[in-house]
Amino acid sequence: MANSPQAKKRARQNERRFAVNKARRSRIRTYLRAVEEAIESGDKDAAAAALKAAQPELMRGVTKGVYHKNTASRKISRLSARVKALG
Repeated sequence: MANSPQAKKRARQNERRFAVNKARRSRIRTYLRAVEEAIESGDKDAAAAALKAAQPELMRGVTKGVYHKNTASRKISRLSARVKALG
């Protein structure tokens, strides 16, 4: 348990940051899920639109420190390849 005032403040800040980051991660996953569902349905236009909406959300997660830059780039690359592969 945190005893010093500084440690107590750090614990409070960590709880707040955790909640914010959790919400950001959830929001990004929702966008990615929309892309996945569009790919599975086979609708190329819907998948491309969902991917276009998901890309800035993912990169925003990078700038906020939720995801590593390479992780986001890898996810975007793999999704765009799958969208492109749709007939």
